[in-house]
Amino acid sequence: MTRWHTDTTLQPSSYDRQLARLAAIGLALSLLEAAIPSPLPGIKPGLANIVTLIALYQLGWRAAVWVSLLRIVAAGLMLGSLFTPGFWLSLTGGASSVLMLGLACHLPARYFSALSHSMLAGMAHLAGQLLLARLWLIPHDGVWQLLPPLMLSSLLASVATGLLTLKLLEQLPPCQAKPLPSP
Repeated sequence: MTRWHTDTTLQPSSYDRQLARLAAIGLALSLLEAAIPSPLPGIKPGLANIVTLIALYQLGWRAAVWVSLLRIVAAGLMLGSLFTPGFWLSLTGGASSVLMLGLACHLPARYFSALSHSMLAGMAHLAGQLLLARLWLIPHDGVWQLLPPLMLSSLLASVATGLLTLKLLEQLPPCQAKPLPSP
């Protein structure tokens, strides 16, 4: 009788390790944000979005999607909010944000930087969340009255995270991991 031996040990690549590091940093920032009191529900600085933007610029769009998804699910698990309305709002905002980043990657780089990408992603995040809130949580047109203060908050936060991302990208060494090809 012949015995088959297969090695089931997975060897993570440098890409996998970089992705895991970024997701862990994003999770830590999400947990930190959850501890900061908010003046109004839904208004947060969006610090974890810095990590998504760094993933985008260093590893590509797919990495940004993975970092965002891993961070949102892990934060839901750690905060005990997995599958609650808050989780779905976060997931919808994150998905809208990375979809916008996927589109924004095709804009001319000489006119669009991490700052403008951050602003576009922030507006998409807000749009996704507000649309889900209107369609599912608050099925009333009065929800649109929240748009002006939330847009202002989102714009200010996305400018701040975009500027921080620009500064970090200047200081971080280029990533040695090879990104996967983007779609």
